[in-house]
Amino acid sequence: MYNLINDVKKKNPLVLHYTNEVTINDCANITLALGASPLMSYSKEEVEEVVSIANAVVINIGTMNSSYLDLFIEAGKMANKYNKPVILDPVGVFATKTRKDFINRLLNEVKFQVIKGNSSEIKYIGGFDVRGKGVDSFDDEEDLLEIIKKIAIKLECVVASTGKIDIITDGKNTTKVHNGTQKLKSITGTGCMTASLIGSYLGCTNNILQAATMGVITMSLSGELADKEEIPIGSFKVKLMDNVYKLNEETIKKFGRVEM
Repeated sequence: MYNLINDVKKKNPLVLHYTNEVTINDCANITLALGASPLMSYSKEEVEEVVSIANAVVINIGTMNSSYLDLFIEAGKMANKYNKPVILDPVGVFATKTRKDFINRLLNEVKFQVIKGNSSEIKYIGGFDVRGKGVDSFDDEEDLLEIIKKIAIKLECVVASTGKIDIITDGKNTTKVHNGTQKLKSITGTGCMTASLIGSYLGCTNNILQAATMGVITMSLSGELADKEEIPIGSFKVKLMDNVYKLNEETIKKFGRVEM
């Protein structure tokens, strides 16, 4: 699995982003740092053409620009038409009914290979009550792993849930990543960038679970390595990008704490 990082650098897959306007520059740069090639688009006119040449497609609802919503649906449908893997990042899905309704529309109209979000976003999509607003709930006694596995089975895709322990599962096979640092929560865009990393790996393999795992561990481990020094948050962000750029198979094997 870890040799996928070499495959990204050799293949230089094209990762098409329909993404958050706040973090679009970071997503492009993290894709380049890993060795893939980013393409950002908000154009309805070119959607079929750019999807057809991409190796993977990332859809991120972050800033919920009304003029882009139909485009995101169309991009997802085109990705399905051309058999391109699609990653969904349901940013802040529990924040408003509008976000929830749009995510439901995406899930109904587009087949996603990976859904990546923090644990609250993933649980909310799966019907778990994360805010006490009357959403149907799983048994509160079940641990997070069992909840995420149920959601992966329900949505028929790989789910990557990030948190203190990252969980990546297709409902049957599961990987846990124990790397990370609290500082990853202190800068904007680490979740969005993780989706870009997953897309980069997905462009090089048909093993969706491994690609999602590698995307998550690349972010978590690079953040952990960046936080080994007592540095302020601005410097941490630079170090994070540097560590993604320098990351290799040997470093992942040496410092990665992955449970399969």
